[in-house]
Amino acid sequence: MSLTYLTTDELAGLIKYDPRTIRERLKDSVLIEGTHYIRPFGGRKILYIWEHIERDMGHTSNVSSFAIPMANGGVCHG
Repeated sequence: MSLTYLTTDELAGLIKYDPRTIRERLKDSVLIEGTHYIRPFGGRKILYIWEHIERDMGHTSNVSSFAIPMANGGVCHG
């Protein structure tokens, strides 16, 4: 399967968020390293995986506010 890798600015254009919001609020809270983005060759540059983000964008809208998202995509109803 071929994946689409995007820079922060490219992702911002697709999901209509400011690049700064993606870097400061979404990365590492909603967007998880290894699932939604990678750091190629162990560097500082971040590439977002569009297919994984698109798949997961609507999932949290159906989850109760007391649910805790897990790294594997599941939810803990703690």
